[in-house]
Amino acid sequence: MSETIRVGMADYKICRSPQKISTLGLGSCLGVVLYDESSGICGMAHVMLPDSTRIPSQQKNRFKFMDTCLQDMYEELTIKNKVPASKLKAKIAGGAKMFAHRSSNSMLNVGAQNVEKAKEMLSGWRIPIRAEDTGDRYGRTITFDPSKSELHIKTVGVGESII
Repeated sequence: MSETIRVGMADYKICRSPQKISTLGLGSCLGVVLYDESSGICGMAHVMLPDSTRIPSQQKNRFKFMDTCLQDMYEELTIKNKVPASKLKAKIAGGAKMFAHRSSNSMLNVGAQNVEKAKEMLSGWRIPIRAEDTGDRYGRTITFDPSKSELHIKTVGVGESII
């Protein structure tokens, strides 16, 4: 049985097959997996907010924000672990509309903003998104198996799926 690495909220981790990697409780947060099928290395981020420049603080957790967390994870994979950027692929899940059920205020729909920012960054790096399960109004728990390039998604009241 392989070890499963846990990624907390506002964090990212790197793993290699046969390890798996998982994060719990993605509501409006977005889970982003970057992986290389040939080497079996991957990274998973559990990101809370889209843009660090909107929060005026010098003591920010870089992993809380899509712009800084994905940049750090991308650099760790491509520079430190020497994965060619051209081999990276992505899968994303989460980004639910948890707080804006009765409001049209887009500022409350953090989930959609997280998805939009992730797609913008991945497009800029020319990383294709191979699959996604985003939006809607429910939370998710995800586990990625780099040996199969499969993202297993559990949702309360909805069921399980693999993308």
